[in-house]
Amino acid sequence: MSQIDVEPVERIDEADVPAGVEAPEYVLYGGKGGVGKTTMAAATGLASARDGTRTLVVSTDPAHSLSDTFEREIPAEATRIRDDVPLFAAEIDPDAALEEQAGMLGGEGPLGGMLGDDGDGPMASLLGGAMPGADEAAAMQKLLEFLDDDRFDRVVVDTAPTGHTLRLLELPEIMDTMVGRMVSLRQRLQGMMDGVKGVFGGESDSSEGIDDLEALKGQIERLRTTLRDPAQTDFRVVMIPEEMSVFESKRLLSQLDEFDIPVGTVVVNRVMENLADVTEAVDSSKFVAPNLETCEFCQQRWQVQQRALREAQDVFRGHDIKRVPLFADEVRGEEMLCVVAACLD
Repeated sequence: MSQIDVEPVERIDEADVPAGVEAPEYVLYGGKGGVGKTTMAAATGLASARDGTRTLVVSTDPAHSLSDTFEREIPAEATRIRDDVPLFAAEIDPDAALEEQAGMLGGEGPLGGMLGDDGDGPMASLLGGAMPGADEAAAMQKLLEFLDDDRFDRVVVDTAPTGHTLRLLELPEIMDTMVGRMVSLRQRLQGMMDGVKGVFGGESDSSEGIDDLEALKGQIERLRTTLRDPAQTDFRVVMIPEEMSVFESKRLLSQLDEFDIPVGTVVVNRVMENLADVTEAVDSSKFVAPNLETCEFCQQRWQVQQRALREAQDVFRGHDIKRVPLFADEVRGEEMLCVVAACLD
């Protein structure tokens, strides 16, 4: 069987890779697990910060893949990780975030008990399906916080909302109904409540729960508006040229369409082609390319990829397509991230 010689990548001249990115304030990467979302987010964040844009890269992956990609420990709180450019990163720990944000969609608080421990409480019944788990809710709450954080000009998120999390975007309408009924009930029972307080003593603020619901509803409404506005958000679907990834990408596009969230970009990762066919910003002679002339393995894999790419025509239609080649070296560290950024430019 033919073999592919693998040579180490020489040092990349940062002057040859993009400084800045053409993207709105929020960039979200989504797709099937293992397709390279974290790599794309890290590369985008690094390129964004290189022109002075204060950029935050956020990961909600409990496997801490962002730390692996940057080859340094990324804390849970937004922290600057480069001295020369304003690049910040945060790797959200869902368990820690859940403890910090207890009361948002589970545990104690205005919605406590409505979701149930497994997201199957009465609120789930109202929404017609399973609600997000506590970890998803905590991650979403963190994203809501970053929307209000004026330290950053751009936020790049490496984990897109799942179908369950997207159901959060339906909550404002349901909350309108809930709040309306609660206000009406409070007005009707105000006299009775005053009488009960007179008998047993003590005071209670019956409006506290309603105020909490109104505040949460406003946060989610703002997030939904942001995600639906292409001037504010570029939702990017990442896929690899394989049949299952194409299927998952189609499903994700369908889910996003249901929630009126536009997808601006589709990134096809690990394509078996020469780097020179993708970008001229980097000297491709420093990289090994698949040998499609004599390597039988490469030829067969190329045919598999071509079939998947033909199947993906519906995924590509109407979107900006970016290709990232399959590299012989693992994409880790800022030098390789600069190369990926050049492919995404």
